[in-house]
Amino acid sequence: MMKRLTTRDILALGFMTFALFVGAGNIIFPPMVGIQSGEHVWVSAIGFLITAVGLPVVTVIALARVGGGVDSLSTPVGKAAGIVLAMVCYLAVGPLFATPRTATVSFEVGIGPLVGIGPLVGEKSKSLALAIYSAIYFSLVIVISLFPGKLLDTVGHFLAPVKIVALAILGIAALMWPAGNNLPATEIYQHAAFSNGFVNGYLTMDTLGALVFGIVIVNAARSRGIENPQLLTRYTVLAGLIAGVGLTLVYLSLFKLGSDSGSLIRQSANGAAILHAYVQHTFGAGGSLFLGVLIFIACMVTAIGLTCACAEFFAQYIPLSYKTLVVILGVFAMIISNLGLTHLIAISVPVLTAIYPPCIVLVMLSFTLNWWQEAGRIIKPAMAVSLVFGIIDGLKASDFSSVVPASLQHLPLSEQNLSWLPPVLVVIIVAAIIDRMKGKAVSVKTTQ
Repeated sequence: MMKRLTTRDILALGFMTFALFVGAGNIIFPPMVGIQSGEHVWVSAIGFLITAVGLPVVTVIALARVGGGVDSLSTPVGKAAGIVLAMVCYLAVGPLFATPRTATVSFEVGIGPLVGIGPLVGEKSKSLALAIYSAIYFSLVIVISLFPGKLLDTVGHFLAPVKIVALAILGIAALMWPAGNNLPATEIYQHAAFSNGFVNGYLTMDTLGALVFGIVIVNAARSRGIENPQLLTRYTVLAGLIAGVGLTLVYLSLFKLGSDSGSLIRQSANGAAILHAYVQHTFGAGGSLFLGVLIFIACMVTAIGLTCACAEFFAQYIPLSYKTLVVILGVFAMIISNLGLTHLIAISVPVLTAIYPPCIVLVMLSFTLNWWQEAGRIIKPAMAVSLVFGIIDGLKASDFSSVVPASLQHLPLSEQNLSWLPPVLVVIIVAAIIDRMKGKAVSVKTTQ
């Protein structure tokens, strides 16, 4: 008899997927957009939800259709190019940037304020405290990640529900006990509320995260004895949809929280400061503790998912065991995290901005494979062009912006970090015409 997941396990898989996505950045961005967009908050929210929920869920579905790995998804671009793309994605959202950032964010936003480490504390004391904290933090990440077969139990049945309860408390409080009235929208949101919400969702980089988490979700289902490809796809899609619903509810409540916090804090404040102001206003002295625990769990779950995914991936290509790679990745991420949040963000944003467009193109075109005579004819040039324009956007976001010619500084949609979209659409149309004219490639076999 074919093995199937119970309803409880399907929900746990969905909760785990939701918990993997919701890191500190996902909690911080919406309140900031909410307070700045003022009376246009729900227009901004629509734009945000398209890129912060829609794209990641679509990516999970795309990965489910190919078995869960970005290397499998990239088959039309060739094995070598696909492996390189996959490695870049895993390194970028893994040990180089995203995993270390979970430690620095949870320290600076959550734990630091609880133990009296704020802006006035000396850099040496702060660095020492971060070093101690990161050692403890990544020790926990490594220990839990060493047992991926237990991930559905540790994350899906325990950490994820705790995280969901904490977010539910915050969301219900935002709806029932608003802190005040919203402020008029800032100038940038008065003119382009939708596109600015769209950009903020785009910058959460959750689509890259989805490319990495896909294999974790599939393997979690396999750990329950599910081997049938159709069932794996169905359960992964259900998990993605459950996560999408959860993300939408969280974001909407956090938009509401930010929108109603205008009387508590200045409009230019970052999302962490807005959250601090709200929870202290609503929950009193226990507010900081509540936020600290929420941020810690949110970051911890994301770090575990990233570490498991990266170790699973690199174990296929490096002669090291999964458990050895977990330890190496955890220690490496711990070292990088001690650069501090400011330096990490400064380094990561240009790199992520460059590699994000080709990943989006790959995901979206993966649903069109049956449209073409030879899919590689369309996907390869489209990804190449998106990478070139992504690199241009990345350079503009870095300290090397001066090397970008003036003619490329103000391309259409460049302010939305989407300057790659028009040329990619043109290339797809041209490539589709060529593909139709050439027809299917014929492989000729020679006999000796």
